[in-house]
Order: sequence, then C-alpha cells, then structure tokens
Amino acid sequence: MKRSKSRPSDGPAAGRETVGLRIVGGKLRGRPLTYSGDERTRPMKDRVREAVFNLLGPGVVGTHAVDLFAGTGALGLEAISRGATRATFLERHLPTCKLIESNAAQLGIGEQVDVQFADTFKWNKLRQLPSDRPWLVFCSPPFEFYVSRREEMLQLIERFHAAAPAGSLFAVEADERFDFGQLPAAGEWDVRTYLPAVVGVLVK
Repeated sequence: MKRSKSRPSDGPAAGRETVGLRIVGGKLRGRPLTYSGDERTRPMKDRVREAVFNLLGPGVVGTHAVDLFAGTGALGLEAISRGATRATFLERHLPTCKLIESNAAQLGIGEQVDVQFADTFKWNKLRQLPSDRPWLVFCSPPFEFYVSRREEMLQLIERFHAAAPAGSLFAVEADERFDFGQLPAAGEWDVRTYLPAVVGVLVK
C-alpha cells in the first residue's frame, strides 16, 4: 500500500462548505450544482474531488460510475463530465435523490443517470450493473461508518470489488481512523492524505 505525505487541513468547517459546489473538470467544467446544505450529505471538497480524478486519470472514460453513498451526487456527475458513460447513485434520503435527478437534468445528462432510493448496505441489485465495461466505484460515506459499521463497510467494498469487471476503478474516501490495509488487494491501493480526508484509489 502506497501512502503519501499529509497535506494541510482546511480546518474542520471546510468539509461543510455549501458555497461554490460545482463540476471541476471535463465537458461540464464550472457548471454549478445545487446543494441543500443538509450536513448528512457532506460533499467531498472540490480540491479533493479534483485530486481524486487526477489519480483516476483517463481510465474514467467509458466506465459505468457507481456512487455508493451519493449525497449531492457530485462524484458520479463529475465522472460523466469526464467521460463515464452512465452513473448509478445509491442514496437513502429521498429529497436528496430528487436533488441528484434535478442536478443531472440541469446539466443535460438526465438520461445517463439512475438514482436508486436505497440503503446501500441492503442494496442487492448488482446484476443491474453492466458486465461488459469497467465500473468506477466511489465509496465516500459518513466517516463515522468506518468506526460504527466497520464490518459492514469492509463487506460492502469486498462485495463490489469481487463483482466488478476487470479494469474497474475504485475510489474510497475515509479519515485517518481507517486502515486501508484491511481492503481487498490491500497492497495495490494508492493512498493519499488531504486532511481531514484520506483517499485510496485502486485499479482492479
């Protein structure tokens, strides 16, 4: 497992900023995203999202993105902007599901998204995902899940890793309490620190 040096934190309030949420790259770069301000969604900061996609690189093109804890939907929408063909969003908060659909429609990519109102831990429709192209799996839950629901989180990531076609990409966001060495293919994750976030990227 490769791990980079830590980068300075923007402070504890930075992860809750509601101003300036936008697409940061690709064909939709600069387009704004509506965000309710609900703290349950905790959108990944723009600078971290940009760093994640820089790590993923051109492998994003042609993938089917799967956002396991969709929140604002920024990760999956960003993936489409950068060349993913479709995106599936799992979100257990119905108003937030509607907001993702609204943002996709405003961006003109409504036909490329599938928003599932579901509890990610109980979602059992993996067969709905394509088997003929790589997946791009995002796992960016509330960080507390890695503590209070640790075993469920590990099982969830293992399940998607086992089912994903060859060449699939994974991006997992946690904080410093989580040991990325517990993940499948542990030694192959590229782990970077963007305090308070820690991000691991893997190509299967």
